[in-house]
Amino acid sequence: MNTTELTTTTTDSVHAAADTVVAASGHGGEENQFAQLLHHVFDSNEIEIPFVGHVHLPHFHPVEIFGIPFDFSITKHVVFLLLSALIICVVLALAARSNRRNVIPRGFGNFIEVFVVFIRDEIILPNMGTAGLRYLPYLLTTFFFILVMNLFGLIPYGASATGNVNVTAGLAIVAFFVIQASAIRAQGVKHYVTHLTGGVHWSLWIIMVPIELLGLFTKPFALCIRLFANMMGGHIVIVSLIGLIFIFKSFVIATLPASFVIGIGLLEMFVAFLQAYIFVMLTALFMGLGIQAAQEHGDGHGH
Repeated sequence: MNTTELTTTTTDSVHAAADTVVAASGHGGEENQFAQLLHHVFDSNEIEIPFVGHVHLPHFHPVEIFGIPFDFSITKHVVFLLLSALIICVVLALAARSNRRNVIPRGFGNFIEVFVVFIRDEIILPNMGTAGLRYLPYLLTTFFFILVMNLFGLIPYGASATGNVNVTAGLAIVAFFVIQASAIRAQGVKHYVTHLTGGVHWSLWIIMVPIELLGLFTKPFALCIRLFANMMGGHIVIVSLIGLIFIFKSFVIATLPASFVIGIGLLEMFVAFLQAYIFVMLTALFMGLGIQAAQEHGDGHGH
């Protein structure tokens, strides 16, 4: 199942749940209200701007590459993805400029420095050693990029691009190439290819090599699905709880799901930071496995 089919399946499932809620309410008038909630979760070809209303985004005809259609249309998630990239470029550039002027970081520059030091000392050095410091810019960029996209899903009129499996798949693909590149750089091409045999007799290579190759792809797949499911799941829970208000239509009962929505909203803020941390942590861990394999290979030859 490709990413488009996975997104379609997830969308159909939640829309079916929405139809169930509307049917249970007994009136079709709530359908439009519930649809407004779903717009916050799913991607669309329009974006809602305060005091302006709905703005239709540019739509292009799909382009076929090797017989596979690719849609390069600008969607809501693409807008917030690009906006997140712009924000981190501007904000982090200002923080870096501030830290260059001050020997001891102060203010906002000091706040960003906390994340930099944490990722360096608590993620990179324990998992990758000093050899992993060259990958600090990539891991920092990934962390802040995912964090900003996650936080956009918590503000009015916003949307979390990481709730789109195509976005998380793109992040995972980049991570896959960086993981393999770091392993090849540390081990060398010969040892990297050799490790795919698992060190077993050549007669077992026909079994071991496919297993090792499958293992290379399961790591980024886990990164993709973990981030997508966690960010999408929280929004769906909130939409489902608000849907209970439409079902019972009681101010007394509505206070319970409303209080749960507030609690989950606060939890989602924690999850936004947590999922950015987990993605970077696992990426550094997978990179560290390749780097440590090179060090063990070198120690073996040394003895």
